[in-house]
Amino acid sequence: MQPATPRYPGRAPIEAYGNGGFRFAGMSHRGSLLCLGEAIVGWPVTTAEGLTLDDFALLLSEPSSIELLLLGTGRDFMLPSTSLRNGLRDAGIRIEPMDTGAACRTYNVLLGEGRPVGAALIAVD
Repeated sequence: MQPATPRYPGRAPIEAYGNGGFRFAGMSHRGSLLCLGEAIVGWPVTTAEGLTLDDFALLLSEPSSIELLLLGTGRDFMLPSTSLRNGLRDAGIRIEPMDTGAACRTYNVLLGEGRPVGAALIAVD
C-alpha cells in the first residue's frame, strides 16, 4: 500500500522555504510542492532537470482555474523543455520558470491579488 500524498485543502501563501521544504498555513512540509487551485500537495520531484508533462499529471487531471504556473526550479534557474512548455500551453496553462525563492515570492503576490496562479516548487536546502 502506497502512503497518501500530503494534501492541504485550500490555498495559502508560502511563509518560508529552505532546509529541504516549505512552511505554509502554519505547517511545514519536507519536499517539493504543487500549489493548485484548490489544494497544496506534496510533489515527488527533486530536480528540474528532465521534467516532463507526466510530472504535472495531478495539475492536469484536476479541474483548475490556474492560468499561470510558476515553476520554482530549485536554487538555480533552469528552462524547462520545449515539449513541457508546449504541453502545458496546449492545456491552457502558461508556465513561468524561475528559481524557487523568486517563485515563492511571486506566488504570494499574485495569490494576494486573487490571480489564477499556481506553483510547482522544487525544494531547496
